[in-house]
Amino acid sequence: MNNGGLFSPLRWFSVFFLLAAVGLTSFELVGFSRARSVFAPEQIIAGVPVGGLDRQQAAQRLIEAYDLPVELRYGEAIIHLDPSVVDFQLDLEAMLAAAEMQRAQQSFWLDFWDYLWGRSTPSEEIPLRATFSEQRLRVYLQQEIATRYDTPPTPARPIVGTVNFEPGKPGTVLDVDAAIPLIAKALNSLNNRSVVLPVINRTASRPAFQNLEILLKQTIDLSGFDGLTGLYLLDLQNMAEIHFGYRQLQNIPVVPTDIAFTASSIIKIPIMVSVFRRLGDQPDSETMKLISDMIDKSGNEAADWLMDRVIATNRSPLAVGEDMRAIGLPNTFLAGYFYAGAPLLEVVKTPANQRSDVFTDPDPYSQTTPSDMGMLLQDIYLCAENGGGSLPAVFAGEITQEECRQMIEYLARNKIGVLIEAGVPDGTRVAHKHGWVSVNGIINTIGDAGIVYTPGGNYVLVIFLYHPQQLIWEPASKLIADLSRAVYNYYNIPR
Repeated sequence: MNNGGLFSPLRWFSVFFLLAAVGLTSFELVGFSRARSVFAPEQIIAGVPVGGLDRQQAAQRLIEAYDLPVELRYGEAIIHLDPSVVDFQLDLEAMLAAAEMQRAQQSFWLDFWDYLWGRSTPSEEIPLRATFSEQRLRVYLQQEIATRYDTPPTPARPIVGTVNFEPGKPGTVLDVDAAIPLIAKALNSLNNRSVVLPVINRTASRPAFQNLEILLKQTIDLSGFDGLTGLYLLDLQNMAEIHFGYRQLQNIPVVPTDIAFTASSIIKIPIMVSVFRRLGDQPDSETMKLISDMIDKSGNEAADWLMDRVIATNRSPLAVGEDMRAIGLPNTFLAGYFYAGAPLLEVVKTPANQRSDVFTDPDPYSQTTPSDMGMLLQDIYLCAENGGGSLPAVFAGEITQEECRQMIEYLARNKIGVLIEAGVPDGTRVAHKHGWVSVNGIINTIGDAGIVYTPGGNYVLVIFLYHPQQLIWEPASKLIADLSRAVYNYYNIPR
């Protein structure tokens, strides 16, 4: 047998190429195995390319990418926030495992085939997985940023020696709740790691309400008035009060009992309330005109007629005081008619006129106190605004919201241009009644009581001045106007 064919050149050639193929395949498998031990060329984790990197190298690159500080801008200031301060943590294990799992799910031989042909297998991007402490971020913003960079508004301040106010300055405070999601987004971003911190603009506030009391007393001191001032101020937005008696740098107690003053024509506000209580549903035009004359023209005859015909008892003036006591005002009364020589129907004793520590020589015919009159105006206001207050509660079905609105309208027609009105700008609505009594040409008591409507807030203001010898009209009326102006300016501080 001829065996020479076993070693023919062709067979040797075939064996050579087979061995070469096996060698080349083995070589490629080694290269492929090395390539499979690192991430695919196109692999992206959390926005960071990690192709060709092993697990440890990829982890380091991710840490470096997300460890950069976040730039915080507060106005002109720039602050760099280190992510570690808020305990920012990448979930490296989860992200790397997800990338490895994605590679392991691919067929080894199909992957090898693509490798041989130089084709890369597409990889899905692995999303970012990270956490941070919102509580630590909140504390950082409050204690490190807000305390250092906030500029709180400064309140307005009285201008010494005047009844005017110097405007306050607005401020800015960090809006922590709005800043947290913006910073969280920046911590999780590669390219946008700058945040303009949101701030809240705060307007300048008024001074503390009690600072107004100090200004009012300083105004009295600067005027040189050496008599007694009784003042009651009620904020109709929040019902805060300023209430004092004051004489020559000394506070006169007004609690628990206020100071009795001659009511003079201011008593016509209680008369009006008592008349409206008894008017009925369809009052005649003559009655309504007399109410207007009593308030607007301060008509005494109109007041007597209304008490005689509408209140219509044999002791009508005393009924006015009874109505006031029914709504909790114990120091306001009328004990006789206005006509000359009218008898005193009763000697009325009140908590206020029984005080022995202060005396204003109050008229036995009509008296009130600043707080009584202020609270009565408050009741009229609340009744007119929303049907509230004591009037519709105590006199249910007798005094209505519409009637209270009519009362305020009558009081607003009383335009005299002095006292409280002189302290407010032209056009300001002042629903008020003023009064003074001149005996033999001498005035000892002047008062004004009103509701003032202003853009900055509505309020009740009642002021009484008393001097045992004589009140000179010009300085006394100017003092009331200045006190009124101080209150108006407090509520309407220029911006």
